[in-house]
Amino acid sequence: MLSILVIATTNKNKLREFKEIFKDLDIEIKSLSDFGPLPPAIEDGVTFDENAYKKAIHTAKVLGLPAIADDSGLVVDALDGAPGVYSARYSGENATDDDNCTKLLEELKNVDNRSAHFECVLSIAVPSGPALTYEGRCNGIIIDERKGDNGFGYDPIFFFEELGKTFAQLSMEEKNKISHRGKALNEVKNELPMIKKWLAQRILEERPPHPDHDEFKNNDWS
Repeated sequence: MLSILVIATTNKNKLREFKEIFKDLDIEIKSLSDFGPLPPAIEDGVTFDENAYKKAIHTAKVLGLPAIADDSGLVVDALDGAPGVYSARYSGENATDDDNCTKLLEELKNVDNRSAHFECVLSIAVPSGPALTYEGRCNGIIIDERKGDNGFGYDPIFFFEELGKTFAQLSMEEKNKISHRGKALNEVKNELPMIKKWLAQRILEERPPHPDHDEFKNNDWS
């Protein structure tokens, strides 16, 4: 039975979105912050899919528990898909959200094509290696000034035309309905009975077999 699921993040904003999606489900949600210091996963994949799996399987192996990880980011058409997998560190390893937004806006100065999309890949892994993958995407445009105080990352400059607001102007409930991560998480939520069965079977397969004492029956213990 799936009773604990580890969210492979220490990002409080991401964790809040995960918990909001799973709030009505009978699962104990833990994050990396609930455990002692852990070695970090190496995110050197070139796609969201690769990095999501790397984080999920790393966490599952280290803790011996099922883990779910996401890799997500902003894909800007005029920048050939940048910042992409480098979204969180677009302006440097210790970049702030504001630093990244500033760099992106600088690179889009005098650029007419402002189309972009947020992309999210979720990977649910067990310690032995198998994983399930879910994806979500949300289209929008990049505006040239920040609007809104909610959200994080590029939310203040990502404009969702259908609602006429940036992601940072949306409530958590509104955002979870249409965001890339919200879509992927809702796929997980909708398939949770299947996921629980899959995890239970994988975990059962990972248990070491009971010892066969018959192999010792002829031993001379004197």
